[in-house]
Amino acid sequence: MLEDRDYMRQPEFGDARWTPRFQLRWSWTVLLLSVYVIVFVAELAAAKFAPHSHFFSYLALSKEGLERGYVWQLVTYQFMHAGWLHLLLNCWAIFIFGRELEALLGERKFLALMFSSGIVGGIFQVLVALLWPDLFGGAVVGASACAFGLVAAFALIFPERELTMLVFFVIPVNLRAKTLLLVSAVLAVTGIVFLWDNVANAAHLGGMAMGWFFVQRIMRGRGARLEGAFPIFPIRETDQSPSRPVEKTPAEIVADEVDPILDKISAHGIQSLTAREREILESARRRMAGR
Repeated sequence: MLEDRDYMRQPEFGDARWTPRFQLRWSWTVLLLSVYVIVFVAELAAAKFAPHSHFFSYLALSKEGLERGYVWQLVTYQFMHAGWLHLLLNCWAIFIFGRELEALLGERKFLALMFSSGIVGGIFQVLVALLWPDLFGGAVVGASACAFGLVAAFALIFPERELTMLVFFVIPVNLRAKTLLLVSAVLAVTGIVFLWDNVANAAHLGGMAMGWFFVQRIMRGRGARLEGAFPIFPIRETDQSPSRPVEKTPAEIVADEVDPILDKISAHGIQSLTAREREILESARRRMAGR
C-alpha cells in the first residue's frame, strides 16, 4: 500500500531525493541570520573606521529617535547587535525555532511573525522608556524580540515538545516548550521589576506577546495544522476541525490524510512538505509497518 509507492520507501543514506527534516538549506531563516552577521560586521567596521558617524544613532531604536521621526528604527534595530555573544544567542534561538515554524507557517506568515514580534517588542521597550526615562532610556539593538516571538509561537503550537537547553552552554536541562515560554515570561517581567541592566526585558515581553497574539488570533481557524494549544491560552474548540473523527481506520487515514500528501510529493517533490506533513507520513509508515 504505502510501501508500494517509490517515494515512500526509506531511501539509502546519501540519496539526493531525500531532504532531511533539519538539513541546512536556503530559507528565510538562514537568510535573516546571514543578514544579522553582515550588519554586525558593518557595525564593527563603522565603529573602527568612522567612530563619529551616525550609523548607530540612526539605526538603533531609541525614544529620542522616534521623537525625531526615525520610525524605521523599529525595523532596523532588529538587525543590529551589541556584541558577538548577543549575536550568537539570538541567531541560535532563531535557527532552532525558526526553521520548523517557517516550514509550518509558510514564508509570508513566518516573516510576518518575525518582524511583527520585533516591532511590538520595540514598542514595548519604548513605552517603558517613556514611563521611566531615567531607567530605560538607552538605545536598544538586537533580534531578541523576534526570537522570543518565535519561542511563544512554537510553545503554543507544540506545547508538549521536549527541548534540551544548555544552561551556560554546559548544563543540559530538559523541559517542555510551554515551560520554556513560562520561564521566559517570568524572567522578562522580573527583569523589568528589578531593573536588570543591559537587557531589553520589555522588548522580550513584547515579542512573546506578539507571538501569542499571532497564533491565537491571526492563525485562528487553522487548528487542524496545530499539534495542540497552550493550556493557559487555549484555542477554542470551535476553532478546531469539527469533522475530524476521533478514530480512523487505516484505509481512512490513507485516504484522508496521507494521499493528499503523496499527491503533493508527486507534484512538487518531497522537499515541499512541511514538518507536520512529514510527521503524518512517518506516523502512517509506522502504523503500516506494525500491522
